[in-house]
Amino acid sequence: MKLLLMLLTNPLLFAKKVANRFIRFYRLYVQKDEFTVEMTRWFSDKGDETLRLDYPKLNEESIVFDLGGFKGDFAQAIYEKYSCTVHVFEPHPEFYESCAQRFVSNDKVIVYNYGLSDKDGKFILSDSVDGSSFMNPNHLDKNGLECELKEILEVIRKLKISNIDLMKFNIEGGEYPVLLHMNSENKISIVDNYQIQFHNFIDNADELRNKIVEELSKTHTRTWCYTFVWENWKRK
Repeated sequence: MKLLLMLLTNPLLFAKKVANRFIRFYRLYVQKDEFTVEMTRWFSDKGDETLRLDYPKLNEESIVFDLGGFKGDFAQAIYEKYSCTVHVFEPHPEFYESCAQRFVSNDKVIVYNYGLSDKDGKFILSDSVDGSSFMNPNHLDKNGLECELKEILEVIRKLKISNIDLMKFNIEGGEYPVLLHMNSENKISIVDNYQIQFHNFIDNADELRNKIVEELSKTHTRTWCYTFVWENWKRK
């Protein structure tokens, strides 16, 4: 009924919707594209409402790092469920402001207007809604915003944190340098759970992910995985 109404009122949008459904069907059932298959499985399992919030050992004493806070939905959900302290890192000024206003009266959700990386620096961040990235080659020609990144281990030291119960990554390709850097500094084990969204638009993404998986396997166990969608690693 909705598609019929769309056809009558907005035929161009209707054609786009139909084309997108055909492309998805082709990728899922004909090409059997891994990302499309895994994304379909993720939504079918309602992963955003279940797996991403399923950390029964979290409590009001726990510390969560939210790398790539966007508008604060994950921080809000994880705080409401466990009353933990959440450090939200969001370099995009608009999204930072949205988070800051959202948690202005909550002293257990702290928002920072910078991202975490393997080194300090200023970077041009593409202005692409929730896909903002300084690493996505598809965004290079778009207007960007100068944003700040800080070296993750120095930030942790300054915050006087010795253990992080959950570190969530959704930083559009920035997960690779951060995790490789933490591993090279023998700091992978300071995090109990890693919730990671690996991105496949990075050059050699498969190789880099495999390298990180190999290193994580030495200290953590993968508890669930939807390849290049979301996966979780729990410390042994």
